[in-house]
Amino acid sequence: MDSEQQFTNPNGQRLQALLTKQIVFLDGAMGTMIQGYHLKEEDFRGSFFLDHNHALQGNNDLLSITKSEVIKEIHLNFLRAGANIIETNTFSANSISQKDYNLEGISYELNKASAEIAKIETQKFSNSPKYVAGAIGPTNRTCSLS
Repeated sequence: MDSEQQFTNPNGQRLQALLTKQIVFLDGAMGTMIQGYHLKEEDFRGSFFLDHNHALQGNNDLLSITKSEVIKEIHLNFLRAGANIIETNTFSANSISQKDYNLEGISYELNKASAEIAKIETQKFSNSPKYVAGAIGPTNRTCSLS
């Protein structure tokens, strides 16, 4: 089996077919949309991290667990506006970036919750194909001192 066949799946084939028929739209900046909610420390903590030993405000990826209704609403707004592909709320959902919040141990949970939310929201649109793409941002650490 060659590498192209190995990675071909029905969703990939459907996306390729869609790309030949129309312009496909990707959602916008999740972080910018989150800022519009003017969330406070309590929103980022939710009921899950009440006693956490570090400030959590600004950890947008955490909202997929602690304030999932905000993330759902943002996804729905992008989908209603015509996005064909929405990105997961996982720009910094890696152990390196989460270390800033002493949450490096929950990277898997952040990614899983974010993917589940995005998938559920796309399934609400049966009239046109919708896709989920995993968002991966750079870490907040450099690889060298140079």
